[in-house]
Amino acid sequence: MNSTLQQPRHVAIIMDGNGRWARQKGKPRAFGHQAGFHNTRDIVEACGRRQLEALTLFAFSSENWRRPAKEVGLLMDLFLRALKSEVGKLNDNKVQIQFIGERSAFSDKLQKQMIHAEELTKNNQGLRLAIAVNYGGRWDIVNATRLIAEQVKRGELQPQDITADTLSGNISLAGLPEPDLFIRTGGEKRISNYLLWHLAYTELYFTDVLWPSFDESELDKALTFFGGRERRYGRTGDQVAEKNA
Repeated sequence: MNSTLQQPRHVAIIMDGNGRWARQKGKPRAFGHQAGFHNTRDIVEACGRRQLEALTLFAFSSENWRRPAKEVGLLMDLFLRALKSEVGKLNDNKVQIQFIGERSAFSDKLQKQMIHAEELTKNNQGLRLAIAVNYGGRWDIVNATRLIAEQVKRGELQPQDITADTLSGNISLAGLPEPDLFIRTGGEKRISNYLLWHLAYTELYFTDVLWPSFDESELDKALTFFGGRERRYGRTGDQVAEKNA
């Protein structure tokens, strides 16, 4: 990647295509999910080497419960095993882990492992890794609205004082910069209820490459795409050029 190009602070990824990747190889979907896990580990490490500030991964959506029960069970087992096997290495690499989404649907064992990972890594100063599990963008906005309503009810906040910053401070990923770059693998061109509040000004990058095949060279293609974007935030190109002069 050309180091002179602008680099995103925060990248958000939908990791799509494990099942199709396995089918292309004549393998069961479980084989694809296992390969996808190994690739996730590689991409997290690659983002750390590129000194990104934050990475958010869509691991399991609130809609994924509709999948066959056997596949959901396999994903939960893989998630638990991945946490147990990888958290120590992530901690050694100074990665700070957080989970976003509604956790109550998960087993007590999995919830405890998530808490353990967060507590172990909470003071790390390296890559901030957010993992979205049982997450939906609409849920996130509704949940933030409930939190704000409770503050109003307690008299801590007046309705007329509620702003966009108020919601940003109560939504998942509060405290992180909003994603600069969104990547979706697997060929689909939609955001699938992912980080709806956060993606207002995010650059969107879609690739046909299936997640297990999305390697460092593909990551660099996405980062190069971002580096060539002119981020205007409502201003004209001339204003941006003048600001950057």
